[in-house]
Amino acid sequence: MALVKYNNNSISAVTAAASIPSGSLIHIKTLTASSSATLSFVHGTDGVVLDSTYPIYRFEFINIHPATDNAEFTFNMSIDAGSNYNVTKTTTYFNTYHAEDGSGAGLGYNTGQDLAQSTAFQTLAEDVGADNDQNLGGELTIYNPSSSVFVKHFMSRTSVTHGGNYMQDVYAAGYGNTTSDVDAIQFKFSSGAIGSGKIKLYGIKDS
Repeated sequence: MALVKYNNNSISAVTAAASIPSGSLIHIKTLTASSSATLSFVHGTDGVVLDSTYPIYRFEFINIHPATDNAEFTFNMSIDAGSNYNVTKTTTYFNTYHAEDGSGAGLGYNTGQDLAQSTAFQTLAEDVGADNDQNLGGELTIYNPSSSVFVKHFMSRTSVTHGGNYMQDVYAAGYGNTTSDVDAIQFKFSSGAIGSGKIKLYGIKDS
């Protein structure tokens, strides 16, 4: 195999791998929490678009801070414009962690946070700390939520400050087992309110 050499000029011309093309990420709606029990994105309500306009939708979590220590950040889907958030889901969940003082680290699958044909809210981050400097950030991507043919796949990754003073990198993925139109998404903590933070919804066009 020939060895390929790159110089500074060739490297500078390379675009980011797997990046979203410029102009393809369209901001739709930002919700800001202030001791909010839930944050809900409902299609057709207050400027929210969640239909066939875009094939992919992405939610970005920014400085999500719980009011209650060691709470789980969760989400669910609706097929009736938010009257019920109870779509049946099968999911996976694994995470890495590292303590602030270096006393422990690990990688593992968490069977306590996955779902097997359950309508429960799916955990996206567990044991989020409520200290003043603790929060989470990350994203959730949902594919073709308006399909009348296929189930609704999603993937999430979050970076979490754990209440026990260590960092977690959390991966959750799965599918909503419905061929009905998913037209609303709700986020909440397992206990207590979303004390502060923002969730931004984007549509990805040309994808």
